[in-house]
Amino acid sequence: MKVNFAGNPVELQGTEIKVGMKAPDFTAVKNDLSAFKLGEVKGRKLIVAVPSLDTSVCDLEVRRFNAEATGFANTTVITISMDLPFAQKRWCGAAGVDKLVTVSDYKDRDFATKYGVLLPNVGLLARAVFLLDADNTVRYVEYVPEVTSHPDYAAALAALK
Repeated sequence: MKVNFAGNPVELQGTEIKVGMKAPDFTAVKNDLSAFKLGEVKGRKLIVAVPSLDTSVCDLEVRRFNAEATGFANTTVITISMDLPFAQKRWCGAAGVDKLVTVSDYKDRDFATKYGVLLPNVGLLARAVFLLDADNTVRYVEYVPEVTSHPDYAAALAALK
């Protein structure tokens, strides 16, 4: 799948996720350096992949999902990036983001390859949103066509309703 990164076409690496698929389990690193496993999260999951929390679009996106998407019952919002866990923890504290889970894919890139969001030669995740039901069936997918742009918030939030 191709997206643009700052106007330049990039072929994403990994497996493209589609609505109706069973979401692959993945491991990442929590802010305390312990292992995160998707399979251990119960209920619905909204996975928000961002390039880096320290960029303006990612900052605004994660703040918005923290404010709006975390209010849905039986739903865990998971933000994932290649940022180091220490940086994620620092950013969440400074931004007052405390209702969602942040995890890092810096170590194994397990999420990046299983969800088809790896930006080769950059070492970052493409911007994407995935909604999984309680059985981990994919119910909504958005690979944002221009990585430096915002996702379709209205569509993602509507999918949660």
